[in-house]
Amino acid sequence: MTWQARIQSALEERRAADALRVRRVVENGAGRFLTREGQRFCNFSSNDYLGLSQHPAIVRAWQQGAERFGVGSGGSGHVSGYTTAHRALEEALADWLGYPRALLFISGFAANQAVIAALMTKADRIVADRLSHASLLEAASLSPAQLRRFAHNDAGQLAALLDKPCDGQQLVVTEGVFSMDGDSAPLAALHDAAKRHGAWLLVDDAHGAGVTGEEGRGSAHQQKVTPELLIVTFGKGFGVSGAAVLCSESVAEYLLQFARHLIYSTSMPPAQAVALSASMAVIRSAEGDERRQRLAERISQFRRGLQPLPFNSPDSQSAIQPVIVGENSRALALAQALRARGIWVTAIRPPTVPSGTARLRLTLTAAHDARDIDALLEALDVASQ
Repeated sequence: MTWQARIQSALEERRAADALRVRRVVENGAGRFLTREGQRFCNFSSNDYLGLSQHPAIVRAWQQGAERFGVGSGGSGHVSGYTTAHRALEEALADWLGYPRALLFISGFAANQAVIAALMTKADRIVADRLSHASLLEAASLSPAQLRRFAHNDAGQLAALLDKPCDGQQLVVTEGVFSMDGDSAPLAALHDAAKRHGAWLLVDDAHGAGVTGEEGRGSAHQQKVTPELLIVTFGKGFGVSGAAVLCSESVAEYLLQFARHLIYSTSMPPAQAVALSASMAVIRSAEGDERRQRLAERISQFRRGLQPLPFNSPDSQSAIQPVIVGENSRALALAQALRARGIWVTAIRPPTVPSGTARLRLTLTAAHDARDIDALLEALDVASQ
């Protein structure tokens, strides 16, 4: 089979399964509304949970950072790309989240890949929740370590897998809030199981950081857990982009020596670090509390309105509210029906989610008001008939 034949076959297989991914150009996509080809849609596909991507103080901070530092970092942090703005953000993050150190990465995907690649050896074992994010599972699969998956949120099965003989070290991997189902991991139970077996716990809290817990400190803080490795990302609750690894002094120094994604990548622009510091200030303020409360009200409103409708939805108390419909074609048709009514949603299909669980992944934000939720529920009601 030629290269072209292989590629064409893979594309045709995706099309036949109604699983082909398509990008659509929009004029703006992170706020309450987005516009495509002159039509305005109420946006229920954004991860900007607190509505901070449009916050005037954060936008202004990025502009001021660019005026001071320029628009790029100029290189890896190991060369010349580590500025006072990066250092200030790392120190503030570590203090806020209760860790000795924080290290910045250009994305959550890069942070997850870097940590697992740098830490694991052939003698080690990774035990991951089977619904962990693709970046975690891919890194685990590509690492030399043995990979075992435990049933979703099942601390008992995790303990049983950890109990099996292992010549090296064991790393437990999970998310704080799961990106497709919106449910939370039982972090205390998982951490207890890990500690009993001398293992470390890695928590990717991409969808909890900024949004849950006191001052938005996230899932681990809310559950009174301090995992050995905490990954927070900035493209969701923070409204910007990038990520950080929270860890001990020695682990931070180790990653600075051996995390190739950190060593060989251009660091985030200093202006972005300035904007992230401004975002963290909003998250920790009374305004942040008010935005989290508004989001909680929108979540409660939506879940009450969804109950009488003929849809399957997990018990998610987060901003992620999946409506599971099963077949790929039905998810696509439902997404199209809602878009016809001015509601922008996205159909999520395998391989992103397990086969037979195609869904609309609805995301609610503090930027939505009660009328937006009513319009979404009405559109779902009409589309279900």
